[in-house]
Amino acid sequence: MIHLLTVCTGNICRSPFGERMLATELAALHPGLFQVQSAGTEALVGHGMEAESAQLLASFGGSDEGFVSRQLTPAMLAESNLVLAMTVAHRDAVIRMSPRMLKRAYTLIEFARILRSIRLDKNTQLPRGTAAEAVQQRWEELPALAASYRSASKPSEAGDDVVDPYRRSPETHRRMTEELLPAVEEILAFEAWCSQPA
Repeated sequence: MIHLLTVCTGNICRSPFGERMLATELAALHPGLFQVQSAGTEALVGHGMEAESAQLLASFGGSDEGFVSRQLTPAMLAESNLVLAMTVAHRDAVIRMSPRMLKRAYTLIEFARILRSIRLDKNTQLPRGTAAEAVQQRWEELPALAASYRSASKPSEAGDDVVDPYRRSPETHRRMTEELLPAVEEILAFEAWCSQPA
């Protein structure tokens, strides 16, 4: 099982949106191989997903059913193969909490950009295919490989943060999805590419 963790502040908007979208799409590619969860650095513990974000999630085929916000803990990080943070500040908070996560914590947008570089690199060596063993090995090797691309991976002018829509306008919520979804799609494109024979 590959354990992914998305992280934001309150764990009721951005990180659950990312969690549920990734969980749905990765399950379609590799049923039963990924567990995607989320947490907040200052979580509104026990709350459900914020209504506007939940409605947008549903419009993209996801569901907030059963979601309850959780506070980020060192134990959660210890269980995670990879942490995908919604902002640079969240990524840094993860690393402060657990320095061993240095090569396993990225912003969602940063990680997606790095995966695109890996996918376009003709010299990339990763286990390929859809067999459970290949997928598991691929994602165990991926954080260290991504770290080797990190210094050359520069953010665009828009930066690597997903906007916080909490208690803000519907337009801000839509902007969240416009920033978040292309990164999710890039991660899925990478995994679909890796699933093909070399």
